[in-house]
Amino acid sequence: MANETVLIRCRSCGTRNRIPTARLQDGPRCGRCKNSFPAIPTPSRPVMVTDRTFANEVIASPLPVMLDCWASWCAPCGAMAPILDDLARAYVGRLKIAKLNVDQNPVTASRYSVMSLPMLLFFRDGKVVDTAAGALPRQEVERYLWRFLSR
Repeated sequence: MANETVLIRCRSCGTRNRIPTARLQDGPRCGRCKNSFPAIPTPSRPVMVTDRTFANEVIASPLPVMLDCWASWCAPCGAMAPILDDLARAYVGRLKIAKLNVDQNPVTASRYSVMSLPMLLFFRDGKVVDTAAGALPRQEVERYLWRFLSR
């Protein structure tokens, strides 16, 4: 895990920078324009997002984001929760895992046409690049993550 890196796009010049995860907290600099990146918090647990915090937590995230769309009444959503908790710890520094309760946050759920639960949306640079619907075993979620993170 010491050699793992993450790609971060510089907001000043647009250059993609490969940054070692161990240096994320140091506020690394862009290789082209030399502007500093702010220290990037790397949560080891899924982050709860709302309609109000969605833009800051997901769209503006320098890390790729896997958004779990769920509801409290959805039994398959509850079955996915421990899997996502484990993955948040396993991919710390490389991926942010966020959770959106669709009943409490209908604006964001509607914007992304969330029709079935649970639904995973994979964001890179503020855009959805992949989706997965239904309760999936950990191995299948990790297959999505490997494809997503290797792009």
